[in-house]
Amino acid sequence: MSADVRKPQLSVVGAGDASKEVYEAAREVGRRIAQRGGVVVCGGLGGVMEAACRGAAEAQGSSIAIVPQADIGAANRWATSVVATGLGHARNVLVVQSGQAVIALPGEAGTLSEVALALKTGRPVIAVNAWGEVEGVEVCATPEEAGALAFTRMEQAGQ
Repeated sequence: MSADVRKPQLSVVGAGDASKEVYEAAREVGRRIAQRGGVVVCGGLGGVMEAACRGAAEAQGSSIAIVPQADIGAANRWATSVVATGLGHARNVLVVQSGQAVIALPGEAGTLSEVALALKTGRPVIAVNAWGEVEGVEVCATPEEAGALAFTRMEQAGQ
């Protein structure tokens, strides 16, 4: 398959147990990615991950859920494709490396590990009202701004 036919892949990371506000922001991020022809990549469980998959699905887009369990049934119901890893938290590396850019929403230590892995491996990291204290993270006020900036950074990087 030629790289010309591949859709851009953007990783979306954040809390597995998200507040309503963060859930809706992640849902909008997923929707924006799909509307621009991209694919959501995430950890596949609940919270931000579910919301991003849901937003993509609602925009007739697709998502890749990379779950920590060895069972594809562990993924949220909105995920269109599932990779069952059996790797636990180590799957965070796969989530980050499968995206050409990372959009980070509020989260905890697991999200911070994904942000750090992305920065360490040269992935652009765009955050929605979060992670501004981490050097190298670009913070946006809205999901719309974050989605647009992530695509811009990806294109600037030639990805």
